[in-house]
Amino acid sequence: MNRNLVRKLVPEKLRIRLIMLKMQLKSLAYTGDTFYCNCCRKTFSRFLPYGNIPRENACCPWCHSLERTRVLQAYLERETDLFRRERKVLHFAPEWIIRKRFRQSAGRRGYYSADINPALADHVADIMQIPFPDETFDYIICSHVLGHVPDEKKAVSEMYRVLKPGGEALVMTVIDPDNPETFENPELTTPEERFAAYGEQDLLRLHGRDFADRLAGENINVEVIDYRTKLPPSENRRMSTGNGNRELIFRCTKCRDQRTPERGN
Repeated sequence: MNRNLVRKLVPEKLRIRLIMLKMQLKSLAYTGDTFYCNCCRKTFSRFLPYGNIPRENACCPWCHSLERTRVLQAYLERETDLFRRERKVLHFAPEWIIRKRFRQSAGRRGYYSADINPALADHVADIMQIPFPDETFDYIICSHVLGHVPDEKKAVSEMYRVLKPGGEALVMTVIDPDNPETFENPELTTPEERFAAYGEQDLLRLHGRDFADRLAGENINVEVIDYRTKLPPSENRRMSTGNGNRELIFRCTKCRDQRTPERGN
């Protein structure tokens, strides 16, 4: 049966589930305890390489978590109460294993996953036009989305619109640490051109060190968190938490009053 026929006959949600099952069976070949995935809570002899320029020990063989996924999971578990209390959470382009953890947690009733692809989330939503009322959510999780959307300013504005006063948006993206400014060229339209310029075929921009400034706005405080520095070196090695180019967490807090705060470092 060829791929096109399979796509027509098998719903995408089922195809994704079958792919995950296939991966989980293959993960039996990596039995060991050298590496630990805090997302699926399993140990392995090694993680898999991943990326256009393959990064060693990047991908969990069982749940497909990446370095950034494991850093985000550690932060959510240790620095928030989202898995222990019911909070209104909007999770864009949800990582499969984090979505699963939310669904199993005490806070599952307040959790909303969203994506433009209905096979990947519970709610169909465009981040540039979020279909929820103002000030609905306590938290928004938006990991590696803003580099792909045509209108980043609109997406950021929409996130802050649906965020409650005192709420937090946890944002992650690919950062080029050598570039002080985000590189964006609308004349690059083909996958080949975008890959050459940004390192990924579907990126529309490569964020630089100005990303926190791009997220800042009236009544929004932005703090840049390298959560890897909060973990012991042994834990960073065992969980393979990356080099910081993809794993920084930008915590954007919507202030409760109307004073414009200074941006954190």
